[in-house]
Amino acid sequence: MSNVSDARSGIRGDMAGHPDASEMSARYDRVMGGRDVALVDAPVFLVGLYCAVSPWVLHFTTSQPALVTHNLVMGIAIAVLALGFTMMPERMYGLSWAMCAIGAWVIVSTWVVGSSPDAGVIVNNIIVGGLTVLLGLVCAGAAMRSRTKSSPSGV
Repeated sequence: MSNVSDARSGIRGDMAGHPDASEMSARYDRVMGGRDVALVDAPVFLVGLYCAVSPWVLHFTTSQPALVTHNLVMGIAIAVLALGFTMMPERMYGLSWAMCAIGAWVIVSTWVVGSSPDAGVIVNNIIVGGLTVLLGLVCAGAAMRSRTKSSPSGV
């Protein structure tokens, strides 16, 4: 029934007549323009969660207490970046390079933070760090690609 009364009063149900429709459409296109890597957000989050819980999964909580705290903090940082990529992609994809740096640090930190780590800890941190660097590069590439699409001069 409301459609009949809206039709009588001359009110249209769509947004075509709204004065800010073109601006809202452009903003939506800008925000969603870089979402071709939306599938990367979940793996980044999962890598962060795994990094955070890996000391308990691999049982090196007693042999490497410094790495336990380190992996927990780095895993939470990676997971927070992933949530930021999901919630505010336009602002956060600039931090993709920071994720690459975190991944490189996770690889190197095995020897810097740890005290004579065993092979399992080394392999774990190399894989987690490598995945973080790889996913960070994918996000950074998508951010650069969406910036070149959105800028009128292509620069």
